[in-house]
Amino acid sequence: MTAVESVGEFRFECGESVENLRLAYETYGEFDGSNAVLVCHALTGSQHVSNAPAGADHDDEVGDAVETAGQARAWWNDVVGPGKAIDTTEYYVVCVNVPGSCYGSSGPPADGPDGEPWGTDFPPVTVGDWTRAQRRLLDRLGVGRLHAVVGGSVGGMNAVDWAKRFPDDVRRVAAVATAPRLDTQCLSLDAIARRAITTDPDWNGGDYYGDDRPSPDDGLAQARRIGHVMYLSKASMGRKFGRRAAGRDAFGDAPDDPTGRFFPYREVESYLDYNAESFTGRFDANSYLYLTRAMDEYDLAAGYGSDAEALAAYEGELLALSFTGDWHFTVEQSRALAAAARDGDVPTAHHVVDSDHGHDAFLVEPEAVGPPLRAFLADGVDGRAVRDEDDDEPSGGGGGGPDRAPVHSSLFPG
Repeated sequence: MTAVESVGEFRFECGESVENLRLAYETYGEFDGSNAVLVCHALTGSQHVSNAPAGADHDDEVGDAVETAGQARAWWNDVVGPGKAIDTTEYYVVCVNVPGSCYGSSGPPADGPDGEPWGTDFPPVTVGDWTRAQRRLLDRLGVGRLHAVVGGSVGGMNAVDWAKRFPDDVRRVAAVATAPRLDTQCLSLDAIARRAITTDPDWNGGDYYGDDRPSPDDGLAQARRIGHVMYLSKASMGRKFGRRAAGRDAFGDAPDDPTGRFFPYREVESYLDYNAESFTGRFDANSYLYLTRAMDEYDLAAGYGSDAEALAAYEGELLALSFTGDWHFTVEQSRALAAAARDGDVPTAHHVVDSDHGHDAFLVEPEAVGPPLRAFLADGVDGRAVRDEDDDEPSGGGGGGPDRAPVHSSLFPG
């Protein structure tokens, strides 16, 4: 079950305020005063990180209980749960749906002060806003210093922001498949995705809520197609789809194309179309605009002279975990994050996983992600399964053999 809690009036970094900011969250395990682990979801993920039993605080005293929002599957169920890498019999795990999203927290599709959806009147959000809102919620839950913050993709930016913004409040930060900032290529692709939404006539300036109004599904679907291409690698796409034709009955709602009578409808097109359609059924177009803007805007060094200066006050340890086939958040970017942390005298390890799954690897390769995370949470950068690239070769986990998770199993939440 998801709980929803008000954290009161909240002032966003843009200068605008929301009188009653509501945050949807889930907890797992029992809190003993020092074992809290915050898991930060990626772009279009939710608070539903695991199917593990809910924590004891999910009752009527902590907020409104609602049916589990978010993805049909728990997005990191192979990593978070009893006996798993983030062991909910040992740790008290909290996952919070970020402000601006659409899975129960305040955001564009949620009701505003007038009882109608906020739409684009909702304040612009930043990753820093997410961090501060999470801190506010944890205070409400009675959680002070965190044992760890773990996040992947833009959730990894969120995790690193904890080290920058609340350097005394977390012992260990695990930044998975992330970077101190996006590179120009990814910024440009995000801009194209947003343009696909805002040029959909049904977007209507962000005012499309209500049963009698169509949603900008075509624009959101196109944005999702662009995203999926970003999340996969050349090798994984070639292995799974190649240039094979799918047949027109593979996906019945593909738009009419007069050339289709001669040229094939390929398996990769069918994959993109299928995932685009399913995405429009679970996510909100305005939220996609808000969250991609937050990701694009994040810069670890903002307000400081460098990334190292931004992390210099952090008193804990940091694990940067990257994947060789990831071109969205590259090994080189993760290496730069680790170098900056070391320059700031933060005990740091950069664990590189040999994988050809692309950015999706952190979701579909739990057997590669789990061991270093488990070791880091238990013993920090000295954990036996944590391999720093300065000392060892990249760990196994990729290679794309037949035992690997298929590309279609991707839940990629950003």
